[in-house]
Amino acid sequence: MPKGNGKPIPKVPVNLELSAKKTEELLSKLKSRFEANMSRHKGLEWSKIQAKLEKDKKKLQSLNAMESTGGEPDVIGYDQKRGEYIFCDCSEQSPNRRSICYDAAGEALRQKKGVYPGGNAVGLAEAMGIELLDENQYRELQQLGEFDTTTSSWVKTPAKIRQLGGALFCDRRYNQVFVYHNGAESFYSARGFRGLVRV
Repeated sequence: MPKGNGKPIPKVPVNLELSAKKTEELLSKLKSRFEANMSRHKGLEWSKIQAKLEKDKKKLQSLNAMESTGGEPDVIGYDQKRGEYIFCDCSEQSPNRRSICYDAAGEALRQKKGVYPGGNAVGLAEAMGIELLDENQYRELQQLGEFDTTTSSWVKTPAKIRQLGGALFCDRRYNQVFVYHNGAESFYSARGFRGLVRV
């Protein structure tokens, strides 16, 4: 864990800016990743997904923020009730949004001790316009591949646990998915978070 030395860890950047050229590049990346990982989204068609994306600049901005922080977003399903495609961070290891506390309260507690993390997972997810994965969603993602084999990811924590000062994170070790607890103010260079966006 980083130790307090009066020097803050650089904040995790959130890039929501999208020019026409960057939009074209992002869509091209997303399409290539979609086509290279068809097992994650059997039966879905990229043309329909792209048509929805092109009508929703905010969702494209969120996906750009995921992409620019190493999340490698890809489609992992379709919610028929809501008529929405679900994009999720599918990078092999936790995205490059690390050395962060769970939430703002945890970050503030750390700063009082003279330690300055690079932000917090809940705040970053909100700024990016994405949802923090909960434990069930994290386990569902792990059915599509092997993720976080050397890292870990914060997951949405039930209010009862958070009220007592704790927060949850998950990883994959020994071919099993584990859920753990930590103080919400803790942060590690190998722990980030995964999110999803509905389109």
